[in-house]
This record gives sequence, structure tokens and C-alpha cells, in this order.
Amino acid sequence: MPKFPLEREIAFALKDVSRMLATYADQQGRAFGISSAQWSVLVRLDRSEGLKQSELAELLDLQPISLTRLLDRLADNGLIERRADPNDRRANRLYLTPAARPMLEQLGDLSKRLMETVLEGLGAESRERLAHDLNVMKDNLRAAINRNAQPQTNKVLVS
Repeated sequence: MPKFPLEREIAFALKDVSRMLATYADQQGRAFGISSAQWSVLVRLDRSEGLKQSELAELLDLQPISLTRLLDRLADNGLIERRADPNDRRANRLYLTPAARPMLEQLGDLSKRLMETVLEGLGAESRERLAHDLNVMKDNLRAAINRNAQPQTNKVLVS
């Protein structure tokens, strides 16, 4: 059996864990009539109410049209509301409704149980190290993405 580089195995494991975590969250969220994507929207708004749709789309790494559909469902269920941005009449700001608070409490409890399952077998020290290491990777990726987003002025065009 060929041995693959550790870095490659880490990349595959991260992708697999992310996908499986979303699948498991979807399964668990069904009891509340909510998808993991809707759950993510509610949690992000709980952290930062008043975001513009474009800001939330960027935070969640979603296309604006996909986010609009999620927001429509959450608004139809009375969990969020859109309010006009006082500084930009083309934009809406997003807020949780009072009905979202009990749902978020229940989802918080569900999240604890879900993560107990995910982290089973990892002691406190391992969990802290994992959280630290994942944040380092996130920072590295954020920096690389930002570098790549900068205009490339030193490229030479050949005609």
C-alpha cells in the first residue's frame, strides 16, 4: 500500500471531517426543522446582529443567491428579519427575532451533544491543542487568501 505524504492525508482528513460534521449536523437539526446551513446563519447572526447580507455571505462563504434562499426560509419561519440599512438604501441589515432566542438555546444544547460525540476520546489537552492548531491553519489560510487577493503588479505580459 503506497504511503502518501502526511500533509496530503491531513488535507483529506480535514475535508472529510468538515463534510461529515455538516452531514451529522443536518441529521441532528432535522428534529428542529432546521438545516446546518440555516443553523449557521442563526449562530452567525447571534454573534453579530445587524450584518448586511453581503457581509454574512462572505462570512459563511456562500453565494449571495444561496444565502438569500436561506434568509427567505428563516424569515418565513419568523426567526430573522431584514431591516433597511440607514446608510445604504440598497442594503438590508439582518436581525434575529425574539422567536429565534429559544431556538438558539435548543440548538446550543444540541451543539454540545453533537460535539461530545465528535470529540469523544479526545482529552482536554488534546482538544485545546486541536483548537489552537486549527486556528493557526485558519490564520495561515486567511493570510494566503489575502495575499492572493492583492493585485498582481509584478507580472510581465508577453505578447
